[in-house]
Amino acid sequence: MSDNDKNDASDKLPEAGEKRLREELPAEVSVTPTEASDAQAQDAGASVAGAETEPPLTGRQRLGKGLWPPRVTRAQLIVALLLFGLGFGLAVQVASTSDNDGALRGARQEDLVRILDELDDRTQRLEDEKQGLEDQRTELENSSDQAEEARKQTVEKERQLGILAGTVAAQGPGITLTVEDTKGTVEADMLLDAIQELRAAGAEAIQVNGVRVVAGTFLADEDGGGVSVDGNKIDTPYRFKVIGKPQDLEPALNIPGGVVQTLEKEQATVTVERADKIVVDALRAAKQPDYARSSSE
Repeated sequence: MSDNDKNDASDKLPEAGEKRLREELPAEVSVTPTEASDAQAQDAGASVAGAETEPPLTGRQRLGKGLWPPRVTRAQLIVALLLFGLGFGLAVQVASTSDNDGALRGARQEDLVRILDELDDRTQRLEDEKQGLEDQRTELENSSDQAEEARKQTVEKERQLGILAGTVAAQGPGITLTVEDTKGTVEADMLLDAIQELRAAGAEAIQVNGVRVVAGTFLADEDGGGVSVDGNKIDTPYRFKVIGKPQDLEPALNIPGGVVQTLEKEQATVTVERADKIVVDALRAAKQPDYARSSSE
């Protein structure tokens, strides 16, 4: 074979391979510009739809979205404030009750027995007063001379009211309470607590340093020290003359956490003395009421 024939054969071999490869490959599909733009738009829409579509929420996620952020109405806010106020009041009451219970829990057995005896005595006094009023009514109903009986009871009632109002002097068994305040720490409210405790224990007449204590008595602290009773300045020692049952008055002052312990905490010296005869001779002028009138007029 000549050199020219060899060259022709080598030239034909690539052409034959290329032809066979074209026959084996699928025919190319021509795409128009319109079809290409539509395909691109579909691909873009599919990607956007995929981005906007969210996975379904679980039950816990839906519950969380429902609870937060909270949606509070005006009615719910008002109810919440009312419940808060109620809870605060209950907490304060429980704390106050706990303090009182703590004082009793720390008391000795004899102190507790004395407190119970005092309560029994108060109950008995109220029962006696009730019985006395019922007896007076019975006497009025059964008396043959009701007018005379009514007059006697009126005179007796006037005497009793005069003692309570401080317009007449009184004497009888009772106690003397002396408070020596050398430190100047005793205040008016402490002495007022003593008066209230004595009244609750059955005191019928009270006098403090020459000033008669009545229903409208008030105590106040003075600017320069000391205490005033109904505007009358009194100096230490504060001496209370009290008419009543001594067996009731003295224990009432000495109960745990009571008047005596409170004053002693303020470094005051307190003494209580019983006596068979106490004279309360400080008087108050009878005052005519400006507006109140008897309902029988």
